[in-house]
Amino acid sequence: MEPINVVKSVYAPLDHKNVDTDQIISKEFLKRIERTGFGEFLFHHWRFNEDGSVNEDFVLNKPQYQGAKILVAQDNFGCGSSREHAPWAILDYGFNVVIAPSFADIFHNNCYKNGILPVKLTEVECEELLATGIAQAQEIEVNLAEQTVTTADGKVYSFSIDPYYKEMLLNGWDEIALTFKYEDHIKAYEEKRIVFE
Repeated sequence: MEPINVVKSVYAPLDHKNVDTDQIISKEFLKRIERTGFGEFLFHHWRFNEDGSVNEDFVLNKPQYQGAKILVAQDNFGCGSSREHAPWAILDYGFNVVIAPSFADIFHNNCYKNGILPVKLTEVECEELLATGIAQAQEIEVNLAEQTVTTADGKVYSFSIDPYYKEMLLNGWDEIALTFKYEDHIKAYEEKRIVFE
């Protein structure tokens, strides 16, 4: 995984509540065995009309939000099934950070395991970001080390994160890589165990 420290980018305001994993990545696109290649199918049924044409009204299709690395949404983001393909699609599309008032638990944990920073701000703070970002594309800075989100006009929001996941994301570690941090302890334990056997 790539380390995350400071992400500064235009953000995409997705003004929807209860965005479920089937809306994030629909079931017909789950046939791949790799973790990559899902980004092109992110929010497919919102990004495209039934005839396959681009839905120009959808936020991700608007030119001012192209290249956004930060997604801002409403309550209960990532609800529905436990499919890990949802964070895969979000990351593959180019988002490193998702900001919302609340996340479904499994999706929230899957974000950490796949190198995405899920930031919980209050409902009022998210509403402010959504309103501002919809009115005009805005750049914000998310600083994981400082646990802050700073708007273009200098307003600062703070967020909390479990120190375990913070360390993982700052270093670009998954849970297997985190185990190697204790490699010397593991080796010493194994050597001691061999002596007693």
